[in-house]
Amino acid sequence: MKKTVYIYKAFERFWHWTQALLIFFLAATGFEIHGSISFFGYQNAVKYHNIAAYAFIILILFAIFWHVSTGEWKQYIPTLTNIKGELNFYLTGIFKNAPHPTKKTVLSKLNPLQKLVYFGLKILVIPVMVVSGILYMFYRYPQKGSIVGLKVESLEPIAVVHTAGAFLLIAFIIMHIYLMTTGTTLTSNLKAMLTGYEELDDDNENKSQNDGEAELIINDVKDTDLEIKEIYKDQTKIL
Repeated sequence: MKKTVYIYKAFERFWHWTQALLIFFLAATGFEIHGSISFFGYQNAVKYHNIAAYAFIILILFAIFWHVSTGEWKQYIPTLTNIKGELNFYLTGIFKNAPHPTKKTVLSKLNPLQKLVYFGLKILVIPVMVVSGILYMFYRYPQKGSIVGLKVESLEPIAVVHTAGAFLLIAFIIMHIYLMTTGTTLTSNLKAMLTGYEELDDDNENKSQNDGEAELIINDVKDTDLEIKEIYKDQTKIL
């Protein structure tokens, strides 16, 4: 049996959707800067990309503060527990309508595979993107009186790293959108991230069921103990 639970808080949803929009916009303007598409014009694309980058960094700072102050950072602590079951589920089980191997709760919103992926994004990919983006943004050709001066050859590896990180983020978003459709219904995961509410397994029902099973076992043990005592009494009388 399912019960509706408030699992995603207001800031969590705001952060999620604002981050998604900024990443899409940064990707679009980034592709134009690289000459892959033409929409805003090169100069405007650079300007809009830089503005969105500042907004993204500010959002990251607010998100860090929120996660630390609320303790939600613990949701992303990686674990290898049941990771094999998760891999089997996503590789084969999901296509056979198999039950998810990890139970989702308010205190544990992510399964082991999600924790590993999100931990990698937050600790490695996004910091690399931010640092390389800042270096790229404040790059200056060496000139007289310049405070910051980098050799021309130094820009290429920065651009390569920044672009590689962008493709990793895009790949993650594509996979994220696909997995969003694999919930209880096609739109249940989307609805949860819009409203904050999601249908989860009823812990109380499971607890009651487990308590009932435990009580039956205890009663069986008591009955068996009584039977043994009766047999012992009968044998004592015979002797």
